[in-house]
Amino acid sequence: MAKQFTDPHEVPKIEGTEGWEKMYPYYYQFSTDDKERCEYESGQLWYYDGLHYPEPHCPFDLIWDEAWYLALSQYNSRIFMVPPAKGIDHRIVNGYVYITPIGIADPKEIEARIPLFMKRAGYYYQNWDKIYDDWVKKTKLLIEELENIEFKPLPEMEDESVVFEHRGMGSGYELGVKYDQLINLGFKVWQYHFEMLNLGYAAYVTFINTANQFFPDIPMATLTKMVSGIDVVMYRPDAELIKLAKLALELKLDDDLAATTSFEALKARLETSQAGRKWLATFEEARYPWFWISTGTGWFHHDKSWNDDLDVPLASIKMHIDSLKAGKDPSRPTEKLIAERDRIVEEYLGLFSNDDDRKAFEEALNISRKVFPYVENHLFYVEHWFHSVFWNKMRELSAVLVAGGMIKDVEDIWYLNRFDIKVLIDDMVRAWATGIVPAGRNKWPAEIEWRKGVMDKFREWTPPPALGVPPEVVTEPFSIVLWGVTTDVLKKWLSGLESATGEVTQLQGSPGSSGTVEGKARVIKKVEDLAALEPGEILVAPTTSPSWAPAFTKIAGCITDVGGPMCHAAIVCREYGLPTVVGTGTGTSVIKTGDLIRIDGDSGLVELL
Repeated sequence: MAKQFTDPHEVPKIEGTEGWEKMYPYYYQFSTDDKERCEYESGQLWYYDGLHYPEPHCPFDLIWDEAWYLALSQYNSRIFMVPPAKGIDHRIVNGYVYITPIGIADPKEIEARIPLFMKRAGYYYQNWDKIYDDWVKKTKLLIEELENIEFKPLPEMEDESVVFEHRGMGSGYELGVKYDQLINLGFKVWQYHFEMLNLGYAAYVTFINTANQFFPDIPMATLTKMVSGIDVVMYRPDAELIKLAKLALELKLDDDLAATTSFEALKARLETSQAGRKWLATFEEARYPWFWISTGTGWFHHDKSWNDDLDVPLASIKMHIDSLKAGKDPSRPTEKLIAERDRIVEEYLGLFSNDDDRKAFEEALNISRKVFPYVENHLFYVEHWFHSVFWNKMRELSAVLVAGGMIKDVEDIWYLNRFDIKVLIDDMVRAWATGIVPAGRNKWPAEIEWRKGVMDKFREWTPPPALGVPPEVVTEPFSIVLWGVTTDVLKKWLSGLESATGEVTQLQGSPGSSGTVEGKARVIKKVEDLAALEPGEILVAPTTSPSWAPAFTKIAGCITDVGGPMCHAAIVCREYGLPTVVGTGTGTSVIKTGDLIRIDGDSGLVELL
């Protein structure tokens, strides 16, 4: 078996992409001119962050990776002083992000950080509910500030109010200010994003470690069951769709919904009746904010929300109507999950003979349950609601650049990084102010066309799962529970470097949600394909999105390429009681639609039958 992966400085170049590095910030590049930095990079394990990014980044889309690069790392290393871990370093290779956790090797440094962490994190844990309430309020205010930003074409002549209200500034200046404001809000919301998130994960990891001390052989699937059945806002959008499906049946509008293929056609049909208008009013009420749910992960500009395409939630409402007509409740089986959760906890508590040990176990469990909702809730406010509005604001700005002759199409803006856009705006507003032709009106369209070609080549490339030198044993907790990067997984990747032949009959992933099920596979890579799902099939996907939740009423189980037991796909599937295996690595490429497969959500084993 190979002992290490390709050195990060020796990844082969893709022909025709020479110079791609200028598309991204220089600090994302693996170093060749700094000896100390180069040696550090070669000695680390860098793994591909396919959990968040199943595709390469258009230059502008890297903004959210930049945001969490800073936010997660500073909260770990500089704010809460997490004892064994600093930040997570990031690099980009052919548009794909690779990350490496930075640990602390010196026991004395770890020991010195423990009281600092206990004091700072302890304050948050003790005041969690109040801090979380404040977090929701300030995040909503940030979204409101984002929604109030407007980008308008530069005028031929300024309105006379500029003079008679002696405002003292012009539209060219204001355009640059608004762009800076937009970008700053994007980074600010990600400061909020990680304010409590690392502590949420840390509480969960602490519970796992505590339980393993007392019960060394306790399965991960059992531990995750103990923290299930908790209501979070991430499930509210699907709950709204279920409510609309039930209302359609109550008002006898199900035939109207079945007869239409688009929301616009349905709206025209329903506006002619009192029952139809009542349903439409309820639909409209549900849209804000609950339809600001992304059709993808929210990380990419093309992940539009339900509010951007109302045909998507309409298709899901129809799915729920079919389930209700078939006598199946599409809601999460929360009561069943709680009963099972409480039964398991009581059984394990009964095994303790020492009261102090029992108390330590219960305290770790209770803290993990307290913080658990935030681990999911922040997704709705940040990755879905904020990001969806943000992408649309960027399109407003792009329309201004198109009107100014700087780029050709609104969707071209994604091929520029955030620094390019600032320069482009400066060029455009100076030419507008002076009454001359912008210097970059030919430069940027040509550059964008070249970058489009580079991105096409990036999409054809398969990023290696890891680069650099693996540790003998993976101990970094977030790598294990979020990304599913374990010692065994690394061994599997290293073995794959030397042997990729032979028929695959088994895949080994991580336990995501308990249970065993057998059925036909349905490989789904985008939300538009969910309509093809047949009842009882097993969903096979790179990862899942919250907007896919209505499909969970049809499927018998789920398999993902990426993720660990605390990734979103695993958490959601547990809440729907679906057997799930996450982090198979190659599920979507090995398994084909129609294959008969068996999955074991307790062991993480997938068998191709």
